[in-house]
Amino acid sequence: MMKINNIESFQYITNQWSALSIIDQTEIVCSRGCKWVQLRIKDTNIEEWKDMALSVKSICKKYNAKFIINDNVQLAKEVEADGVHLGMNDLSPELAREILGSDAIIGGTANNFDQIQTLYKQKVDYIGLGPFRFTSTKKNLALILGIEGYKEIIKECENYNINIPIIGIGGITPNDISLILETGVYGIAASSIICNSSSPVEITNEIINKIKSYINATIKNSR
Repeated sequence: MMKINNIESFQYITNQWSALSIIDQTEIVCSRGCKWVQLRIKDTNIEEWKDMALSVKSICKKYNAKFIINDNVQLAKEVEADGVHLGMNDLSPELAREILGSDAIIGGTANNFDQIQTLYKQKVDYIGLGPFRFTSTKKNLALILGIEGYKEIIKECENYNINIPIIGIGGITPNDISLILETGVYGIAASSIICNSSSPVEITNEIINKIKSYINATIKNSR
C-alpha cells in the first residue's frame, strides 16, 4: 500500500465499545495486512490504559505495524509508542514533539481547511480529516464533509501548496474508498465498520484490497 514518510494509507482505530475485544480487533486487522493501529480508549483509568497499550504494542510489533496512541502523549512516551494522534482539544503538536522527540509520528484531527492550515504549520506528520459521514464511534460529531467537502478541502490544500498525508475518517465503507481516494485524500481510517461486522476478517480484506487496487491502477495510468 501507499506510504509516505512512514504514514500508512490504511489505518485502523480500535473501538472499546465493540463486542470484539481490542486485542482481537488488533490481531485480526494486523494478521490481514494492516500496518497501522491507533489505540483509542476513552474514560478508562491509566493503569488499564497502559496494560492495553502494552498488549496492543506487542501485537503490532509481531506484525511490523505502527502503533499510535490517541490523545495521551505521556502514555505514548512511557510505552514507547511510534507516535500519537491528537484531537482538537488535546496537547499541541509542538509540545507533543518536545516530549516525544523528532522521530515520533504526530497526527492531528481536522474538520476544515483552516484547521489543516494550523496543523500543517505545527508540523504534524499527517491529518485525519472528517467525518466523511455520520458515525456513532465519536461523540460531539463535527460537520459532515462527504465527497464534495473532501474535494473542496483538497483543492484548497493544493492552492496553498500544503502537501501532507490526509486520512479520510468517519463512517467510511469499502464502497466509498475509490471515490474518496479520487479526491486526492491519501488514505482512509476504519473502526466500527470492521469491529462491528459479522465478518471482520472479510471486511478488512476488502478494504485493503480496494486501496491496493486503486493505488495499482493509479500507478499504471501514470506510466
